[in-house]
Amino acid sequence: MNVQLPVHLDKPTFLSWVQGREERYELVDGRVVMMPGTSRDHGMIVGNLYVELRRQLDRSKWSVIAEFGLDSGPDTLRYPDIVVDRVNGAGKDYTATEPAFLAEVLSPSSTATDLGDKAAEYLKLPSLMAYLVLSQDEPKAWLWARSAGEFAAGAEVYAGIEAVLRITALGLELALSDIYSDIKFA
Repeated sequence: MNVQLPVHLDKPTFLSWVQGREERYELVDGRVVMMPGTSRDHGMIVGNLYVELRRQLDRSKWSVIAEFGLDSGPDTLRYPDIVVDRVNGAGKDYTATEPAFLAEVLSPSSTATDLGDKAAEYLKLPSLMAYLVLSQDEPKAWLWARSAGEFAAGAEVYAGIEAVLRITALGLELALSDIYSDIKFA
């Protein structure tokens, strides 16, 4: 299938254009970018993380939302796999109001973007406390967690099914064994 994408859109026009489309898109520097489909493992990892976040976070303060809009620059709207946002948003919002935690699960075509461009964009968000990137090929995570108001220059890398990620600002302990539950590695 050959999809003709608009050349350049502003955010309100993009949000109107993207509603009701089956494919996944992001707006990056004003250009519409089609996102790849996801594998079963990708979906299961996102689901496992979603369940853990809902279990551990105070629902009177935090909303955990899958594939929700994020305003990450003047002409950029992203759709992270998981967004944890303050509860103060309206039900008809299309983007997070105060994102505190963002997570992406790597796909073969998204590694450079998730660990590079998106990290650079996301870490500039004043409300963000943590950005997590998860491999779907092995139990491995890259975590940027704000400490003393700052993010470290690089991610802390966790590897192995026994690893546990601690995000103090949100009171989270995320075991890779829970996130990767039911995932079979080669």
